[in-house]
Amino acid sequence: MNRPFGGHAWLVPPPPAWCKHVTVAETSQTVDLLELADPVPWEVREIRVAPGRTLTATPVFNTYWRFAARRQALFMRRVLAAPRPWTTDPVLSAYRFTNAYRAADRVSQYLIRHVLYKGEQTPAEIFFRCVLFKLFNRIETWEHLSAELGPVALETFDPDRYARSLDRVLDSGSTLYSAAYIMPCPPFGHARKHVNHLRLLALMLEQDAPARMADAGSLHEVYDILRNFPSLGPFLAFQLAVDLNYSAMLDFSEMDFVVAGPGARDGIRKCFADTADLDDADVIRAVSDLSDGEFARLGLSFQDLWGRRLHLVDFQNLFCEVDKYARVVHPTALGPSKRVRIKQRYVPDARPLPQWYPPKWGLDIPASVACETHALEAAGKVSDAATPT
Repeated sequence: MNRPFGGHAWLVPPPPAWCKHVTVAETSQTVDLLELADPVPWEVREIRVAPGRTLTATPVFNTYWRFAARRQALFMRRVLAAPRPWTTDPVLSAYRFTNAYRAADRVSQYLIRHVLYKGEQTPAEIFFRCVLFKLFNRIETWEHLSAELGPVALETFDPDRYARSLDRVLDSGSTLYSAAYIMPCPPFGHARKHVNHLRLLALMLEQDAPARMADAGSLHEVYDILRNFPSLGPFLAFQLAVDLNYSAMLDFSEMDFVVAGPGARDGIRKCFADTADLDDADVIRAVSDLSDGEFARLGLSFQDLWGRRLHLVDFQNLFCEVDKYARVVHPTALGPSKRVRIKQRYVPDARPLPQWYPPKWGLDIPASVACETHALEAAGKVSDAATPT
């Protein structure tokens, strides 16, 4: 008997592989799929959501909440310097997954601390630093520019000079871009991708994007401004809007607007057999409304980010990550992309993870894990939280 779930068939009863321990690819660990996923892995249920719609949830939806709780628990144990192992989940131990909170990932932490809140705090300077960093999304690229050209600042920005500096990185055999997601090349006609991205940044500055965004009335309006620039598609424009919103330049609610990326769209279709004609953004909003009840239903204790709840961008991110996680835990669930392997292995990183978040969030971060400036601010010993150490 087959049931069509989101454009693919789920077999009932489950295939024999579900009743066995299977080996995680490229490791010697075995995974009890039933233990990781669900005691009744083929049960489906209907969930009423506003406005009068019904989502049909697959077994992967239970896994979504379990993944969120386990990944956040791993993160907390890691930053609080708990002894290893930080998780008993063999899939989380074997493969790389981003944190439940987008702002907690290492690159986002670097962006917030060393790019957004370090340097002059005018809208133009914040915008320039943020976009320059995010076009490459790679810490090493930013640090190369800072070391070779001096402090990154709008007043000294010369696209040709920056391009020559980055040429030297490529010529040495190193890379400029993060592998987190593909950055399309803007259509400015230069042979090297980074030169076109620098031209894109120059165009955004010429068209007064920083001032227009500073005057925007919503995160959606910031997104619309970004979407008008070449090569910034819906997902990239949304991600960049969120990054800018971390800064002192903007202060919009992250619960007002969301755009699902390709991975999240796959995750949504694995979690729901039927989305009742809701678009992906509305599904993410509905899931955010369900979160407290779903964690309670499954008996899960979710540790928030020192007082900050999950926001729409985080729920979006979790759909992307559960798409990957399900490739092992629910191997028969295929999303539209039909991907079946997780590419990035987890490599332990012994570097400390001091935490630094936008001061406007008012998080109650323990002094033992906070960066120095956050700790001093909490003690009332600094007056300017926009100059982290």
